[in-house]
Amino acid sequence: MSLNIGDKISLAIHDIAFGGEGVGRVDEFVIFVPFVLVGETVEAEITEVKKNFARAKLLRVEKPSQNRVDPPCVYFGRCGGCQYQHIDYAEQLRIKHKQIADLFERVGKIPSDKIAPVIPCPSPYGYRNRIMIRSQWNKPEQKLNIGFVRSDCGLVEDIKECKISEPALNEQILEVRENPPPKGGLKVVLRVQPENWEVPPDSFFQNNFFLLPKLVETVREFLRSGGTNYLADLYCGVGFFGIEVANTVERFVGVEYDQRAIRAARENATRRNISNGEFISAKVEEVLPDLLQKLSPEKTSVLIDPPRKGCQPEILELLRETRPSQVVYVSCHPATMARDLNILCGDDVFELVRVQPLDMFPQTQHVECVADLRAGQNLANPPKMVSTE
Repeated sequence: MSLNIGDKISLAIHDIAFGGEGVGRVDEFVIFVPFVLVGETVEAEITEVKKNFARAKLLRVEKPSQNRVDPPCVYFGRCGGCQYQHIDYAEQLRIKHKQIADLFERVGKIPSDKIAPVIPCPSPYGYRNRIMIRSQWNKPEQKLNIGFVRSDCGLVEDIKECKISEPALNEQILEVRENPPPKGGLKVVLRVQPENWEVPPDSFFQNNFFLLPKLVETVREFLRSGGTNYLADLYCGVGFFGIEVANTVERFVGVEYDQRAIRAARENATRRNISNGEFISAKVEEVLPDLLQKLSPEKTSVLIDPPRKGCQPEILELLRETRPSQVVYVSCHPATMARDLNILCGDDVFELVRVQPLDMFPQTQHVECVADLRAGQNLANPPKMVSTE
């Protein structure tokens, strides 16, 4: 069957791909459709045709899944922020677990039994503490749109609230609308400042306060089971992880290139009377070999929380060469994490003990993961499962 843009077809959905789109087939030709569920039959319109696949937009659900729910947000399906509001939350967790397991097996040859169940967020809505909204001049309607980039194009969807954001951010959205920027094309970052943490405007902080205790508990449990004396906290930002798990090790060192973040990290440690750590403003690749040599690799855990693009190749190679006793890898992008774990575990330099996913981003395709890797046969104390309750 030849498909063309504009064709309308009936499609049975048999999987949800990483990224949130449903997967259907016409004569074995793959078609991706957003906002659908496994088991559904839908009517869709072809919007893009490539050599090996096509994309379509959802027109109508002919046979709905029992896991389909009514999205509470009036912008869902147009605003590009959420992909899963039409899915029952328990089913969202099952989908994310399957996606991670499939991805890790495909990219890293990692068996699915290494992937623990996804820890749910206690607040599936109203959880985000940081968002970026954009302004764009709407020429046909002669008005300024303020909101998020649409899911189907590069235009900005005009919004008055965001259902996954904390109430304080929705108040800030209204303030921006009442006092709009002078022209389109501007980005405005809205943020709820974490209590008793110094965070410079451009510095990173986890965007979900509700699940943050479970994330810290996961990292702490991994470190305890690793049984090391020292911690090297790489890409440490404002010092969050090093400070939170300081009582798990004798000494820790945080490394971050951003000098303002380092100054904030030192202030955050002082506020909490943390005296067994220090923070260094430097490039990780320049200081890591000497740092591990001073701490002793066999007595050291390395914690890495890199940007979405993952670790730089030279960092991965340095970790393979220096071979610390344990690597705890925190990531909001499972694809780049799976790629990096595959490199770290090559030639059995490290062994993956477990990956713990946490749903830091309900209603969206995104998920946070923490991986526990050990050098050689350092598996005397396998970590306990973190409760998903």
